[in-house]
Amino acid sequence: MNKELIQKRFTKNLKTYNDNAKIQKIMAEKLLSYLDNNYYNNILEIGCGTGLLTSLAVQKLQFKTYIANDIVSECKEYINKIDSKIVFVPEDIEKCIQDSSNTYDLIISNAALQWVENLEGLINKLYTKLNKDGILLFSTFGIQNLKEISLAAGKTLKYYTTEQIADMLSSFSYEIYEDIHTLTFKKPRDVLKHLKYTGVNAIEETAWTKTDVFKFETAYNNICNNVPKLTYNPIYIEIKNRTSG
Repeated sequence: MNKELIQKRFTKNLKTYNDNAKIQKIMAEKLLSYLDNNYYNNILEIGCGTGLLTSLAVQKLQFKTYIANDIVSECKEYINKIDSKIVFVPEDIEKCIQDSSNTYDLIISNAALQWVENLEGLINKLYTKLNKDGILLFSTFGIQNLKEISLAAGKTLKYYTTEQIADMLSSFSYEIYEDIHTLTFKKPRDVLKHLKYTGVNAIEETAWTKTDVFKFETAYNNICNNVPKLTYNPIYIEIKNRTSG
């Protein structure tokens, strides 16, 4: 996975993200609905981006410390506007979490962990950072996510089924939930714009030619019977630390 490309694409489209991330906002709201309490002493948010989840979290939750992490350093500008108490950390979470001595009552992440290279390894590391009764709560996407793009363009991220994720969590106390959402568009090119404006085109390293776009549009219309749509497949995972003292 090209982390530099991910940084570049998301940085370029930060200004358009919130207006176009309709499903990610639904996911953020649902993610927070799984929390039974509204006070967590120490909170870590991973992949905060422009603060879509952050802004909702600070409205619903009370906290002493809130660390917001993202690989894109330019996100700091957006996070600083939400709450001055939030500390922004611009790091690749897969690289920095092992060396951190901080522990948390809540680690939360929305629509971000599909971009990590080793999901199971990261989950295991994050679990060690939970205080007793701490919660790791995150959303990612399942194998049906953006399936139309995969069929039309032959490119996709590595997604997991709920069963595969459950296997990763077999030693933990956890809950897992799955949803399907469908967005509709006037034409395939609008789908491409939607992906671009939310940074999801970060897996495509080369620019498309006019011929590439034409082939994509033709294939997309055939797949969707000339009614362009896009499938999102959110998966929500809640892990509770019932073992540490």
